[in-house]
Amino acid sequence: MNQTILEQKQQVVSEITEKFNHSDSAVVVEYRGLTVAEVTELRRNLRAEGVEFKVYKNSLAVRAAEAAGFDGLSESLSGPNAIAFSEDAVAPSRVLAKFAKTHEKLVLKGGVVEGKVVDVNTLKELASLPNKEGMLSMLLSCLQSPTRSFACAVKAIADKGNEGNENAPAEEAAA
Repeated sequence: MNQTILEQKQQVVSEITEKFNHSDSAVVVEYRGLTVAEVTELRRNLRAEGVEFKVYKNSLAVRAAEAAGFDGLSESLSGPNAIAFSEDAVAPSRVLAKFAKTHEKLVLKGGVVEGKVVDVNTLKELASLPNKEGMLSMLLSCLQSPTRSFACAVKAIADKGNEGNENAPAEEAAA
């Protein structure tokens, strides 16, 4: 094998390994049968969520997955695949699962989420979660709930106390 070709392949493997190591989520999908327009639409949807979507040779992706310590991902890397990488653990699963509902030819195969190899069922469960901002909003509302309840209770007590005081001066004035 030519030395330059070997170096290029090693460079691609190191690039994929780096993406596996620096991404919170990597999802492998089979895109066989999608039209160019459908793939373009999918890429646009993924890009809007900050997800990188790339097609690699399976042999190089398998070597990169093994180098990154994700040996279990090798079985998902057969056939025409693409990998979606993201720093958001939920975004690729959510966008790809939503797209797969309307385009049956897109098949989720497996992935890596926060350093663990996951199967299709786990990816579908992740797809039902909101995005990072939505989860932070839900957390904030949970944290605000006790404070809000306490403030409402204090206000109700204050209002109840004011009702009694409003009647007292009126009764004194009538007497």
